[in-house]
Amino acid sequence: MMITVQQARQKFIESVSKPTATEEVSLHRALGRVAAAEQHSAIAVPPCDNSAMDGFAVNSNDLGEGASVLTISQRIPAGAWPDPLQRGSAARIFTGGVMPSGADAVVIQENCDYRDGSDQVTIRKPVSAGENVRPKGQDIAVGAEIIAAGSKLNAVHLGLLASIGCSTVSVYKTITVAVFSTGNELVEPGQALGPGQIYNSNRTMLLALCHQMGYQTVDCGIVEDTLEATKAALKQAAQQADIIISSGGVSVGEEDHIKPAIEALGSLQHWKVQMKPGKPVVLGSVINTPILGLPGNPVSSYVVFQLLGIPLLEALQGEVVVAPLLFKVVAGFDKRLTSREEYIRVRISRKTQSDSKQGSLERDQPLAQLFNNQSSGVLSSLAWADGLVRQSIDQIISKGDTVDFLPLREGLL
Repeated sequence: MMITVQQARQKFIESVSKPTATEEVSLHRALGRVAAAEQHSAIAVPPCDNSAMDGFAVNSNDLGEGASVLTISQRIPAGAWPDPLQRGSAARIFTGGVMPSGADAVVIQENCDYRDGSDQVTIRKPVSAGENVRPKGQDIAVGAEIIAAGSKLNAVHLGLLASIGCSTVSVYKTITVAVFSTGNELVEPGQALGPGQIYNSNRTMLLALCHQMGYQTVDCGIVEDTLEATKAALKQAAQQADIIISSGGVSVGEEDHIKPAIEALGSLQHWKVQMKPGKPVVLGSVINTPILGLPGNPVSSYVVFQLLGIPLLEALQGEVVVAPLLFKVVAGFDKRLTSREEYIRVRISRKTQSDSKQGSLERDQPLAQLFNNQSSGVLSSLAWADGLVRQSIDQIISKGDTVDFLPLREGLL
C-alpha cells in the first residue's frame, strides 16, 4: 500500500537515530555544522547600559522645558569606563560608550549646540529617561538560550556565539553519505557513449547536493544491473558510510535489483510513495546502515531527494527537521485531476492586475508558469524552474487559483 508524502516524511525521520559522536570545533570551522547541545549565555549583551548615539549623557531631570546649558564634566568614548555623572552636568559620549551612573538618557548631538574644546553644551530640547540608551542585556540576558540543540549553525548563530565570548562550539560529527547509481546503460561523463547508453547525471547531482548540505561523501560509482553486483555494492557502502543513497533499480522490473538486494542483506521498511514524480522509493537498512533508494529518472531522483531525502539526512545528522516553507502563488495554468500528490516544475513571474476591492489600485501577484514538458526525464526543466507547485491528491488546478509553491534555492528547498 502506498503512503502519502507527509506520512513518508514522518516515517523517514523516525526511522533513524540522531548521532551520539560529537566534537568541539572553533567558530571558524563551525559554519553549517549541527549544534550538539543548547548554548546559554554566561554574560549579558550588552554588558552595561550604553549609548545608542553620539551625543551627551545627562540626567533627564536636569533639563528644563526649553534650552538648558550644562557643563561638560567628562568625555566617554567606547571602551572607556566612566566616572559617575556630576549632577547638573553632561558627559560627552559616543556610540557604544558606557553610560555613567547618575545618567539616564542621551541627547543626540544634532539637538545640541557645542563646539569642540568647549566646556559647556546647550541642549535645545529635553529628553525622557531611557532615550537613546541601550540597556544592559537588551540583546541577550544572562542565562538566556541563544542556540538550541539541533540547530544548523549559520553566520548569525556564529556571531551570537562570538558575542558571548565563545571561541568553540560542540557539534555532531559530520555524517558520511555513500552514493552510487545502477544501470548498464550508464556511462561516466568524459567517456564515449556506446549504442543505447546515456551519461550518468544522477550521481553527480546527488553527490553535489550532499556536499552542499555539508556532508562527507563516498562515491561508489556505477553498479551493473545484477543482484550479486548490487549486494556487493551495498555491503561495501554500508562499511564506509552512515547512510547509503542509490539511484535507479528501485522498481519491479527484471533488471531492478535494489529491493531484493536490501531484503537479502537487511530489511525493507517502505517502498512506494503516493507522489509524482517519484512513486518508487525505497527505505531500508543494510548491516544496520540506512539506505534510501531513489528512482532512476533524474527529475524523480531530485524531487524525492528534496522532499524525503533531505529530512532523512537532517534527522540522521541530529538537526531539528522543519517542514519546507510553502508560499502562495497564482496558477498561470490548468491542471487536470491527479491521483497522486504531484510536484510541478514552474517559473515565477510578476503579474499586475486590478484589485476590485481597492478601486483603481493594482497589485503584483507571483504567477506560476508551467514548464512545457513535465516528463521525469527532463532534467533541464529543473534548471529552468524557480520551484515546484504542489498539487494535492484529487485537486483540480485552474488558471487564477491560489496554489502552494516550494521555492528551489541553490538546489535545496
